[in-house]
Amino acid sequence: MNADKFSIGGDMPVNRLGYGSMRLTGRGIWGPPSNRETALRTLRRVPELGIDLIDTADSYGPGITEPLIHEALYPYRTGLHVATKAGLTRPGPEEWVPRGDPEYLLAQAERSREILDVERIDLWQLHRVDPKVPRDEQFAAVRQLIDTGVIRHAGLSEVGIDDIVAARAVFPVATVQNRYNLADRASETIVDYCEAHHIGFIPWFPLAAGRLTEAGSVLEIIAARHDATAGQIAIAWLLRRSPVILPIPGTTSVAHLEENVRAMDIALTDEEFEQLDQAGGDR
Repeated sequence: MNADKFSIGGDMPVNRLGYGSMRLTGRGIWGPPSNRETALRTLRRVPELGIDLIDTADSYGPGITEPLIHEALYPYRTGLHVATKAGLTRPGPEEWVPRGDPEYLLAQAERSREILDVERIDLWQLHRVDPKVPRDEQFAAVRQLIDTGVIRHAGLSEVGIDDIVAARAVFPVATVQNRYNLADRASETIVDYCEAHHIGFIPWFPLAAGRLTEAGSVLEIIAARHDATAGQIAIAWLLRRSPVILPIPGTTSVAHLEENVRAMDIALTDEEFEQLDQAGGDR
């Protein structure tokens, strides 16, 4: 992997292309993978390709991806970091309900540590700020996890700048994970804030390009010029967008995983970046 690095929390350098494990679950992000052996094979290929950041959550499945990661990769090779999350419960397929009472967050982090079988979780993220619980109470629970050594670094997911500022008054915010891609730029100001404060920005759903993949589109033309797929160009654009962006495309296919990694070698010209930036911004 020809990857530059970003240092999460200032002391945990990772290659800027990670792997997201959500797709390893069944339909609706519910239940086990349709092919368990394929899922395990894909996970085992991840570190072989130089990817050293794996993103997961207790709610994927729920309770499916963390045990799969442990089964496939434990004992973890030196330098491999597993990031997990808590704060969403799962009543059923495609259903996500925030739960941020401190006792729950503390218990789920401990449970993730046990399942992953690590002394401390390298990166733990609050999956959502629960509107039913004062956010300062949720942030205080995160601070407690850091202070007690359960987690090394902490992050937030699907937040605005106001949430980040409030959280930073309680604990060091190492990462922010919001939906962001070439076609969905709602978190544009969040990316800029993270870059200004050296906070890692982890875009979820990074390969989405919507109408930009239509025949004759700028994306299609640039992809053909680089003998690449639309997804590879979408990753290349994200990596060029900001040095703090850490894409985590997910897949259950080894071939697709290898294809995503090859995006690291695509060097967009200034003109190509601007064309894609403008096309994606014209929503």
